[in-house]
Amino acid sequence: MSTVAPAVRDDGGRSLAAFRRNVWWGLAGTVACVLGLVVGDWVLDPGVAVVVRVVTAVATAGTIVACGALLELRLRSRTPSAVLTAGAATSGLVAGVVPLAVGNFGLWSLAPAATISALAMFLPARRAWAVLGVAAVVLPLAGATVAVLLGERDTAHAAWMPLLMVAAFGPTTLGMLHAWQLAERLDDARRLAGELAVAGERLRFAGELHDVQGHHLQVIALKSELAARLAQADPERAAASMREVQQLARDALRETRALVQGYRRTTLDAELTNASRVLSSAGVVARVEADPAAEAGLDAAGRDLLGLVVREATTNILRHSGASRASIELTADDDGARLRISNDGVDATGAPDGTHVLPGGTGLASLAERLTAVGGRLTWEAAGDGFVVTATVAVP
Repeated sequence: MSTVAPAVRDDGGRSLAAFRRNVWWGLAGTVACVLGLVVGDWVLDPGVAVVVRVVTAVATAGTIVACGALLELRLRSRTPSAVLTAGAATSGLVAGVVPLAVGNFGLWSLAPAATISALAMFLPARRAWAVLGVAAVVLPLAGATVAVLLGERDTAHAAWMPLLMVAAFGPTTLGMLHAWQLAERLDDARRLAGELAVAGERLRFAGELHDVQGHHLQVIALKSELAARLAQADPERAAASMREVQQLARDALRETRALVQGYRRTTLDAELTNASRVLSSAGVVARVEADPAAEAGLDAAGRDLLGLVVREATTNILRHSGASRASIELTADDDGARLRISNDGVDATGAPDGTHVLPGGTGLASLAERLTAVGGRLTWEAAGDGFVVTATVAVP
């Protein structure tokens, strides 16, 4: 049997954090490099007045720092303070006005365009694009107007450079922000799918338990109430009712045990199929492969134990890891049948999945004892950025 579950999304919690860092470094690095290289070259020009160079350098550095801080806050869905907003606006304005005042129409619009794009991230999408549209009109007009006042002949250069800067910084910033928001929403959907898969299995078992116990408990309650009323008036009937209560309790206990055994003991094929389905619904790309020869050599007890290992490992992947891929392989070896379950996620708390013993004693540690008792073996270990569970069962 070989199946590959379709992916809902191929991303986990740690990769999402890495993506956030990449977005930050990509955008903040772009602002720093463009402003640092272009403005820095002009600031180092000895032909420019010292005061102009110093003021421009300080304002440009402030713009780079402010844009980085604004981007970090936006990626973490936080609102900037009034001080940071005012500081960013002031730095961008000064870094633009000073070069413009001395006639540098090529670089003056870099800092204002970068600052406007960074501040627009905190607005709703339509308003953000509207702000960029206004900036694409106002900045070229400002550049052309100053060029005319200073007697610059090439007014077109003073107008199209600001337009180019707004077109470069604005869509890039908002586009990367939109990509980050989509990744964040998909990660939330993946986590929700995993939780729903586990909750669905719990509800299924709860429904079966209710069906088994509901009738018995209701009759026991009625019979015991009747016995209490007859205890004084008719002791014999009261005793008969209590004997019926005793038999009903035994029946309920027997059926509950049968239900639990049916829940905890299942066929290996069913568990492999269920693992593929549940992992797929949680957004984990699951590859399940089973050697027919290995399955054929197992007895009923071996299939039950390996089925429990598959169930426990699958539950741990859903509950304790941020895995995006998982692999389940059943093969035959010299010792019998070998089951290997691996995933590329580990427990969010840093502890191996096997340290978590779920209610009812069905953790990996408990299963390891049961496998050892029948001559098998169960191991688990963190392997690099992933986790591997390996079980072996001797073939009769």
